[in-house]
Amino acid sequence: MTDLAMRYQRVTQTIADATFAAGRSQNSVRLLAVSKTFDSTLVEALFHKGQRAFGENYVQEAIAKIEALKHLKPEIEWHLIGPLQSNKTAIVADHFDWVQTIDRIKIAQRLNDQRPAHLLPLNVCIQVNIDGGLTKSGVDCTSSLQPLLDMAHQIDALPRLTLRGLLAIPEPELDVAKQQAVFAKVKDVFDHLSKNGCKLDTLSMGMSADFEAAIAAGSTMVRIGSAIFGERQYAA
Repeated sequence: MTDLAMRYQRVTQTIADATFAAGRSQNSVRLLAVSKTFDSTLVEALFHKGQRAFGENYVQEAIAKIEALKHLKPEIEWHLIGPLQSNKTAIVADHFDWVQTIDRIKIAQRLNDQRPAHLLPLNVCIQVNIDGGLTKSGVDCTSSLQPLLDMAHQIDALPRLTLRGLLAIPEPELDVAKQQAVFAKVKDVFDHLSKNGCKLDTLSMGMSADFEAAIAAGSTMVRIGSAIFGERQYAA
């Protein structure tokens, strides 16, 4: 068994164990394998191990992989989990299955208008900033939830998009209890939207360092990269 296969098996087992410990059904948490900076050959190797959903942060890098692995469609599923600029919405709308980082209605509107008619509606999540962290990405949920609810209803009305849920990237925290406390706040926001007319099924939170706490708090999708692919090597 390769190192990649062993790490993948270890992660999937840990997800299963955390899901069981939380008293949840075994298929209630999806794994999104974050393949940014890793070669398409590794993505394909993981695909043949049974993984179907892959997350990418950088649009141009992702497009190259999507093109290289187009023979794996429609089974392979591509998620954009990095920031999206207005000048890249057209190519994203044409190539991705999910965009998880919507934080402005302008971006949602452009994706809707540019989604090709022959493709299924684009699945989207709204990114929320729940802890007022240094990263300003995401809709601010530290005071009022009304702006988020208004945006959710606006997105819900766009015919070429399907609003699936929320994404959160809290500030790094080593203490497990504090991790769970922040994730619980995100779950509360998710529940608030669900009770106010939003039909959501995806709560995307938890990464390699904190996904067990996220699962305990109610995450339905964990985004894991280094624990599967190994440490990333960035160009100098």
